[in-house]
Amino acid sequence: MTAITIDRVARTFGSVRAVDGVSLDVRDGEFFTLLGPSGCGKTTLLRMVAGFCELDEGRILFGDARIDPLPPHRRNTGMVFQNYAVFPNLTVGDNVAYGLRARRVPRAEMASRVARALKLVQLDGYAQRWPHQLSGGQLQRVAIARAVVIEPHVLLLDEPLSNLDAKLRVEMRGEIRRLQKLLGITVLYVTHDQEEALAISDRIAVMRGGRVEQIADPRAIYERPQTPFVASFVGTTNLIEGTVRSRAGDRIEVAFGGGIIQARGEAAAGAKVVLSLRPEALRLMNAGEAPPAGWASLNGTLGEVEYLGPVTRFAVTLPGGALLRLMALAPPASPGASVAYDPQRVVVMGATS
Repeated sequence: MTAITIDRVARTFGSVRAVDGVSLDVRDGEFFTLLGPSGCGKTTLLRMVAGFCELDEGRILFGDARIDPLPPHRRNTGMVFQNYAVFPNLTVGDNVAYGLRARRVPRAEMASRVARALKLVQLDGYAQRWPHQLSGGQLQRVAIARAVVIEPHVLLLDEPLSNLDAKLRVEMRGEIRRLQKLLGITVLYVTHDQEEALAISDRIAVMRGGRVEQIADPRAIYERPQTPFVASFVGTTNLIEGTVRSRAGDRIEVAFGGGIIQARGEAAAGAKVVLSLRPEALRLMNAGEAPPAGWASLNGTLGEVEYLGPVTRFAVTLPGGALLRLMALAPPASPGASVAYDPQRVVVMGATS
C-alpha cells in the first residue's frame, strides 16, 4: 500500500488556472475521491498523479518518494479511463497481459497473474474472447483487471462508470469497492456523481474552480458542509441568506426576509451567514399541528406537490419569497403550510462574497 501526498500543486492552460495550489494527503489503502463539476480540475489533478500532465508548481509523493519528475511508466500506477481504452485487436487475456508484457514478466507467471486478475473481476473463462463480444460492464471489468494485474502502488480511476447505464453503474461501483477492499490498494477516484462518491469513498475532496473546497468523510461532507457550494453540489438543499440577530452560547437566531430561523453555530451577532436546510430534515405539518419537542416552525404558502412513489416532494414559499423544498415518505393527511425543522440540523456557513 502507498500513501499519496499532493503538495501545493498547480497547472495552468493558457489563461485558465486548472489546478490552483491543491494540497491533500491520501492515506495508505484509502479509497479517496475527487468530486466536482466538469472543469473543476479533478481530472487534471488525477493526470498529474499518473504522469500524463506536467506540474507548473508543487510536488507529488508516493510514500516518502517524490514521483512527479518520473515518467508515467516508472510510477507504478494502474489507470482506468472513462472510455475503457481496451484494445479491440487483442483478446481479453492479451489486453490484461499488456502491462505485464511491457514489463517482460515471464510467460508462465504472466498467464497465472492474468487468470487471477480475471477471476478477481469475475471474468474467469473470458480470456479468449474479443472486446466486441463483451458488454459495457464487462469491458470496464477488463480495464480494471488490466490496471490491477501489474500490482500497482496506486489505482487511478477517471470517471470509470459514466458510460454505463444507471443500474449497471450501481453494480459496478460496488464491485470496484469490493475489489479495493480485497486488495487493500490505495485508490484515487474521479467522479462528478455525488451519490457514487458518497457510496464508495472513505474520504472525499470536493473541488471547484481548481481548488479544494472541503475534504472529509462522506457523512461529514453531506451533513456538515463547510461552504454553500459543497452544500448545494452534494445532494439537494435549501440555502437561505440572513444575518445573525442574537447569540446565546452556540444557539443563534438568524433573521432573513421571511422571518427568523433558529440554529446552532459559532457565528457572531451581526454576521452575514448562509443556512443549509436539507429537504429530508424538514417536515410539512398537518393544519393546526404543533412541531415536535425541540423543533421550531416556519409559516408559508404551500405550492407544488409532486408524488414520486417512494417519496412526495413539496414546495413552500416563505414570507419574503424564499422557497423551501422538502420531502416525506408519507404525506400529511391534511397538509397545512407550516414547516417544522430541527435547529440542530440547520448548517450555518459563512456568506460568500
